[in-house]
Amino acid sequence: MIRKHDRRFAGHRHGQAGFTMVELLVVLAIIGLIASIAVPQVLQYLERAREDTARVQIGNIQSAFELYYIDNLGYPDPEYGISALATAPPDATRWNGPYLKNADKLLDPWGNLYTYALDEKNNQVIITSLGSDGRVGGEGSAMDISTEN
Repeated sequence: MIRKHDRRFAGHRHGQAGFTMVELLVVLAIIGLIASIAVPQVLQYLERAREDTARVQIGNIQSAFELYYIDNLGYPDPEYGISALATAPPDATRWNGPYLKNADKLLDPWGNLYTYALDEKNNQVIITSLGSDGRVGGEGSAMDISTEN
């Protein structure tokens, strides 16, 4: 005979599992602990990746300036900046570019424009990213990245 209702089992649920609030809080605390350890490492990794990207881009810009130098027998005047790689400056009679597409809009990984200077004493170009702070100088991730260092 099957009983439809038995008072002995009225408050007790068989076969149902669940989590108590304490168990959920413990799991959340463990996840928070893991996140507090992992997040700084991930952010550090991302910052190093940005620095590496800036170095690679600076190398590419420098290579484009070398091609410009070969064609024009000299580097462009710093007044024209990196845009001289994308559009011919007025004094570049042998310009055979573009040497770098959209060079005038090229941004470093922090969203700042690269700067171009000419070391006439050593006949070298100096390409610089101002780092995460976008200002000259700085330390850590705010440090300038340049062909000089």
